[in-house]
Amino acid sequence: MSSLLHRTAPAAPVRIVHLGLGAFHRSHQAWYTQHAGDAGEWGIASFTGRRPDAAAVLAAQDGLFTVVERSDAGDAFEVVSSIVEAVDGADVGRLVELLAASSTAIVTLTITEAAYGLGAADVPVLLAGGEPTTPMGRLVAGLAARQKNDGGPLAVVSCDNLSDNGTVARNGVLSLAREFDAGLAGWIEANVSFVSTSVDRITPRTTPQDIALVASSCGYRDEAPVVTEPFHNWILSGDFPAGRPRWEDAGAVFVDDIEPYENRKLWLLNGAHSILAYAGLVRGHTTVAEALADSVCREAVEKFWDEAAKHLTGPDLHITEYRAALLERFGNSRIAHHLAQIAADGSTKLRMRAIPVLAAERAAGRNGSGAARMIAAWSAYVAAYSGGQDPQAEAIEQANLLTGTARTGALLGLLSPDLVRDTDLLESLTALQAELAAAVPDDSTLEPAGSHVADPVLKGQP
Repeated sequence: MSSLLHRTAPAAPVRIVHLGLGAFHRSHQAWYTQHAGDAGEWGIASFTGRRPDAAAVLAAQDGLFTVVERSDAGDAFEVVSSIVEAVDGADVGRLVELLAASSTAIVTLTITEAAYGLGAADVPVLLAGGEPTTPMGRLVAGLAARQKNDGGPLAVVSCDNLSDNGTVARNGVLSLAREFDAGLAGWIEANVSFVSTSVDRITPRTTPQDIALVASSCGYRDEAPVVTEPFHNWILSGDFPAGRPRWEDAGAVFVDDIEPYENRKLWLLNGAHSILAYAGLVRGHTTVAEALADSVCREAVEKFWDEAAKHLTGPDLHITEYRAALLERFGNSRIAHHLAQIAADGSTKLRMRAIPVLAAERAAGRNGSGAARMIAAWSAYVAAYSGGQDPQAEAIEQANLLTGTARTGALLGLLSPDLVRDTDLLESLTALQAELAAAVPDDSTLEPAGSHVADPVLKGQP
C-alpha cells in the first residue's frame, strides 16, 4: 500500500468557507463542488464545530478524502479535492481572515438545527472584542471583519434541515448583529444574501472497516473516507451576489419557491427517519434498514406519509415516485445508517417534521394519528432514556417525573405550546405511547441518542 492520501496538483483558491466540517458536508456540498464544471476556481475552507479532530485528520492529507458510494451493486471510490483547507473551528482568527477577504464569495453551513438559536451567549464576547464560541457568533464576527475590510457582498447558504433555512439563518445573524452593532446589521441587510436549500444524501458514520476497505481497494491510506448512497439531491433558492460554482453540472436545482421541496424532504424523508429512529430503537433495532423491515415501524411510516401527502402540492413533486425511492433507499442494508445518530436533538427536529402535519390535520378536522404516532414514539423513547443529546434535555427529564397526560402535555409543550390545549390530542398521544410500549419485544435493547454520532455539531443531516 502506498503512502497517505496527498495532493499532487495545485489546490483551487479558497472562495467558499464552510462551518460544520463533517461527513455530510464532505459527501454533499464538497462533492457537488468537485463536480462543478468550474471546480478549479472554487476551493473550500472547512471549519469544524465542537472538536478539532476532523480538521487534524484531513489537514494531514491536504484536505483530500475518498467518497465511497455504496449500493447493492457494489462500492465506487472517488477522491474529492474541493476542500483545500481543513481548520479547527476554534481558530476564529483564520475564519475572520477568510470572511474578510473579498475573494470569499459563499459561506455554507451544516451546524445542526439547534445551533441557529445559540448565538446570544456570544454578544458580550463580541462587545468585549473576544473570540465567539458559537457558529452564529463566529459568523457575525467574520461579517464584521468583512464590513470593516470593505470585502463586498457574499451569500450565506444554510444546508441544515430547517424549513426556510435561509430565513432562519438570516434572522439568527441579524438578531445577533443588532445587539452587537446596529451599523453591522444594516450592512448585512444590504450586502449579504441568505440562500435557502433542501439537501439530501444519506451519509452514515465511517467505521474502521470502511477505512480498511479504502486502503485495500485503492492502494493508499485515507483516514477520513465517507460512505454514502449513490442518490444525492440539492435544491437552492436565493441570490449569489459574488458568484457561485456551477453546481447544476452535478445535478443541483435552482428554484424560485423552495417551500414545496423542503416540505417534501422534511416530512417524507426526515419525518420517516424520526419515526424509524424512535419506534425502531424502542423495539430493539439499530439501523434504518432493520427498522423498516419491522411491520410496526413500516406501517407507522406509511400512515404518516399518507397524512403528509395531503399537504404537499406542486406540479414537480412526484410524491408517489418519491415515496417509492425512499423505501428503496431506506432498505439498502449496505448503508448502516444508525438510528441513534438520527435520534439526537429530537425536540428540535419534531417541531419541523411532525408538528406542521399534525397541526394541519387537526385544523382540517382529522385526528392526525400518523403525525401523532411520531411524537408518541419520541415520548416512548425518552421515557426509556432521557439523557441523550437534546437542547431540551433538562426539560425532558423534568417531564419524565410526571405521568399520564401531564407528562404528555409537558413533552408536547416543548414541541408546540399551542397544541397542548387540545385535550383530545393529549389523550390520543398518551394512548399511542402506551400502545407502542406494549408492542416492544421482550428482548429489545435501547441505545442512547447520540451514542453513534461521530460529530454531533454536524448532524443537521438526514
